[in-house]
Amino acid sequence: MTFDPDFMPLLRRSTDRLLTLIDRFGEAQVLVVGDLTLDEFLTGYVERISREAPVPIIRHERTRQVPGGGANAVYNLAKLGANVQVAGFLGDDVQGLAMRQIFEAAGIDTTGALVEAARPTVTKTRISAHSRQSVTQQIVRFDRKSDDPPTAADCDRLAEFVADRAPKAQAVVCSDYGDGVFSSGVIQAALTGQPVIVDAQKELTRYRGATWFTPNLPEAEQEAGFGITDQESLLKAGATLLAKTEAEYVLITCGESGMSLFGRSGDVSHIPAFNRAEVFDVTGAGDTVVAALTLGYVLGATPWEAAVLGNLAASLVVRHIGTATTSRDEMKRALKAMLDRGDSPEFT
Repeated sequence: MTFDPDFMPLLRRSTDRLLTLIDRFGEAQVLVVGDLTLDEFLTGYVERISREAPVPIIRHERTRQVPGGGANAVYNLAKLGANVQVAGFLGDDVQGLAMRQIFEAAGIDTTGALVEAARPTVTKTRISAHSRQSVTQQIVRFDRKSDDPPTAADCDRLAEFVADRAPKAQAVVCSDYGDGVFSSGVIQAALTGQPVIVDAQKELTRYRGATWFTPNLPEAEQEAGFGITDQESLLKAGATLLAKTEAEYVLITCGESGMSLFGRSGDVSHIPAFNRAEVFDVTGAGDTVVAALTLGYVLGATPWEAAVLGNLAASLVVRHIGTATTSRDEMKRALKAMLDRGDSPEFT
């Protein structure tokens, strides 16, 4: 992938503008419609091997619960200072209660987090352990979820809520992890907002007419119908996705190769990764991109500025293990430090 060698000079000229936009994140009001997941992390110490089976006996040390899936996009927006409303489903269980409490502690409006009696809160529980002088390693993951779709009545309730709130929000984010929230009625209700930012793993054309789409490289390849292996195929994929989704902008995130922004007007911008050396876990990084991008765009950022803000935020969360968030202050410090050091992303 070939990046514009003028990127760093342009970034320097835009620094004051970007810092001002970050300071204003708290002015934005965003509705997030999403598949809500609770990520649980149980960690302990390996005492010995069990006599019952060849498995370790782990003494529990701590439990951490954080929003995952579409809930991570909600939480990222709140942690960046936005006024956030959430729309989705939670089960009538302790995991759903835990999620609601996490949201409410962060100042998130949970009126649209509707309770489903028939399905559990989607929960991913990771059990990790360590022994003396060893690193902590994940041993197993348990997933709680139902393969049954939400009932028609629940979908109608959610669609009605979204239809009421979407036109009043400054932006609508659709965070689709394939867990059943996005019925056709909910999608149509979400598209009554403006702008609409879609982060979906597949079937992007269901959201035809949304403002932004933010697929990662495998998702873009799947939707385009061919592999992205070089600059030519990347450009072709961007044009293909714009045509299929009828979007204003498509941002393809390419991991260590950065991001590529495609506009309906024909403009293409390649933005290098801000952090290649300290990448420990990319889980949830796409949600962070969407959060910072949305807030910048809502507050008047150009598409390029919005994408840069998304890139900057993602470069920070990948330095942490597990689902993570960042803050306005951390983003500002990182941007200033990068420019003060004279960092120049590698152009390949």
